[in-house]
Amino acid sequence: MFAQLPMYQRQGATAYKADLSNTQLLANYLNNPENKFKSIHVAGTNGKGSTSHMLASVLQEQGYKTGLYTSPHLKDFRERIKINGEMIAESEVIAFIEDHQQFFESNRLSFFEMTVGMAFDYFAKQKVDIAVIEVGMGGRLDSTNIVIPEVSVITNIGMDHTAFLGNTLAKIAGEKAGIIKPSIPVVIGKAVAETKPVFVTKAQENQSPIYYAENYTGSLYETDLRGNYQTENKRTVLQTIKILKNLGWKIDETAVKMGLKNVIKNTGLLGRWQQLQDNPRVICDTAHNKDGLQYVIAQLKEVPYDILHIVLGVVQDKDLDAILPLFPTDAIYYFAKPDLPRGLAAEDLEKNAKNFGLKGHRFSSVKEAYQAAKEAATTRDLVFVGGSTFVVAEII
Repeated sequence: MFAQLPMYQRQGATAYKADLSNTQLLANYLNNPENKFKSIHVAGTNGKGSTSHMLASVLQEQGYKTGLYTSPHLKDFRERIKINGEMIAESEVIAFIEDHQQFFESNRLSFFEMTVGMAFDYFAKQKVDIAVIEVGMGGRLDSTNIVIPEVSVITNIGMDHTAFLGNTLAKIAGEKAGIIKPSIPVVIGKAVAETKPVFVTKAQENQSPIYYAENYTGSLYETDLRGNYQTENKRTVLQTIKILKNLGWKIDETAVKMGLKNVIKNTGLLGRWQQLQDNPRVICDTAHNKDGLQYVIAQLKEVPYDILHIVLGVVQDKDLDAILPLFPTDAIYYFAKPDLPRGLAAEDLEKNAKNFGLKGHRFSSVKEAYQAAKEAATTRDLVFVGGSTFVVAEII
């Protein structure tokens, strides 16, 4: 799959297809599996992964056979497709490719199109009660946008993937709002002045009831997902659950409470303010754009330490002028290139970082940078690893 077909995760723009025709062709070929299970569709710039995993965990606790489709993966391709927290079996992946490889190749399907088809086919055959489907990028033209969900969820809007989705919050919101379907309720996780009118207009056009997470007033419960930013995601999840209950889904308070408390155990989610060790404390987080990094770096300031060591790597299409000013100038930096074609060379990252007063050394790999940071840190120091999902994937 990785070798023969374009993959946005590794290649970037050359693998991106702004068109649903191939996805629809594949769905028809597979006998439209997306129509054979109930779903929740989750889009957004940040928080959609955490929100999707929280929702899946709650539904699992209630006893529903719950599918979960997310991207990208950290360590294993099969992380993208799970039922009740269990990854799809290797044999299922191999059989799907072998059965349909001629169709994939003759129609030049992208990596993501093929993976969405695999997930939907698997969920249909396994007869899940409901599947939580996370959008890959955007919404309107994302391959997942062939489902007719019970609820659509848009977590928030930030400046990311601007080359594809637009260079203003309103334009990006327009792409995310593309998952709003006729008469299907939509939950907005965070609406600001520039994006709210976009969501309202789209919802009115589709006669879709619109709800805002900020209006949720019940208990927030505890979650095992660390990071102050999870409070916003919890509100989104709880508002969504409230709507599902209104639609007739049985979800009791115990399932909500235990589902939020056991997200990692139930779903296997990794890389969200995850502590990897003590003495020195090592924390990693997959935040990789301005909005996400603002939350993470603000939280770093709340953690006690003597010296902060930051292992940092990014991909080539990141807006360095937007994200580098967020990082503290009093930290020691360990610059490295994520091990994929899209990775930005450590030398280029170091040079740009110096313009913002960020000083350190570059290394030939993320693992080498990580090892150097741990060796340099005392037991009272803090090591943070981030800047990209792919940096976290290499050390987790």
